[in-house]
Amino acid sequence: MRALILALTLLAACAPRGSIIVAPDAGQVGKVQPVYMGTTRALDVETGQYGRGRSEVTHLGRFDISVPPNRQPGDIRFTRRGAKPDPKRDFLTTGAVDFATPADFREDLAKAMRAQPRGKRDAVIYIHGFNNTFSEGLYRIAQLHEDLELPGVPVHYSWPSAGNPLGYVHDRDSATFARDGLEELMTEVSRAGAERILLVAHSMGSAVTMETLRQVAIRGSTGLQSRLSGVVLISPDIDVDVFRAQAKEVGKLPQPFLIFGSDRDRLLNLSATLTGQPERLGNLTDMSRVADLEVSFVDVAAFAEGTGHFALGDNPALIGLMARIGEVNAAFGSDETGRVGLLPGVVLTVQSATQIILAPVGAVAQELSR
Repeated sequence: MRALILALTLLAACAPRGSIIVAPDAGQVGKVQPVYMGTTRALDVETGQYGRGRSEVTHLGRFDISVPPNRQPGDIRFTRRGAKPDPKRDFLTTGAVDFATPADFREDLAKAMRAQPRGKRDAVIYIHGFNNTFSEGLYRIAQLHEDLELPGVPVHYSWPSAGNPLGYVHDRDSATFARDGLEELMTEVSRAGAERILLVAHSMGSAVTMETLRQVAIRGSTGLQSRLSGVVLISPDIDVDVFRAQAKEVGKLPQPFLIFGSDRDRLLNLSATLTGQPERLGNLTDMSRVADLEVSFVDVAAFAEGTGHFALGDNPALIGLMARIGEVNAAFGSDETGRVGLLPGVVLTVQSATQIILAPVGAVAQELSR
C-alpha cells in the first residue's frame, strides 16, 4: 500500500500548481474569456482564495481570464512563484466579481446569454477532477473552452477537492458532499436564460456529475432535465457498477453522452487498485458492461502521454480532432453509415444498438499535425 501511495503522489504531483494572480493589463495581450463560477469551497481568510474547506453555501461569481497568445493547444502555464507575470505566456485574471446574491449572478449571466443569438444561448458547465485547486480548475476550464472552440458561456463548478495527491479519500467524500451545489448551480444557470446546458466533467468530477444527475431525476426536476443537451465524462473515476446504478436511476441519459477513456490511464489504473476493483469507468476494456446504456465510449489510448489522465485537454492532436465535436455529435444521432469516415483515421465500432466506441489510431495525430 505504501508503494501505491508513493506512486500516486509522484504521478499526481506532475500536475501544475497555481494560484489566482490578478493582472488587469493582461487583457491587452491575451484573449479575455469570462468564466462564471459556482463553488462549495470555503473561502480561506488567510489567502483570500477559495481553498479545500467545504461550504454549505454555494458561492457565485465571475472571473475574467486572460488566455495567453504564445502557446500550443493544450498548454497551460502558471506564473512561477516569485516570478513576474508574463501575459504572453501565463494564464492570468484581469478581474473578478463575487455576487452578493443569486439574483445578481443570474442578472450578469443573463447579459452574457443575451449576447448570443437566440437559439444558441448555451452554457457549458465544467466540473474539475481529483487533486485540483480552485485556480487550477478555473484556468483549465478557460483553456479547454478556448482550445475545443466550444460554443456557449463557460461556467466553472469548483467542488472542495483537497488539491493534494494524498487527499483521495477526502476528495471522494467531497464529491458526494458537492452534488447539492452542482444542482443549485445548474438551476441558477437555467433561470438565467440558458436554453441548453452541456456538462463536461473530468476524473472524480464525473462522480459529482452522475450523483447530481441521479439526484435531479429522483426529485423529478423535469424542467432542468429538459435543458441538458449532453454530458461529456473525461477519464471518469467511477466504479462501473456504481455508474450503472446511477444511470438506471437517471433513466434516459442526456444525449449525446460521451465517455473519453483509455486503458493507458495510469492514475485510473492506480485508482482501480486502491479501490480493489479491476477497472474504473474511464479505463474500461470490457464494453459489454455498459453496452445496454445509451453512451458513446471514445477510446483515446492512441493519444495518451504522461499519466494519460487528461489527453482531451493536453494533447494538441486530439484537441484538433475534437474541435469537430459538433460534427461528431450530429453523427451520433444518425445511422451507422453516417459515422463511417467522419473522423480521419478513426474506426467506429458499434458495440450494440446503443453503444458506440471510437478507437483512434496513430495516423490521426500525423494527419492533424500537417
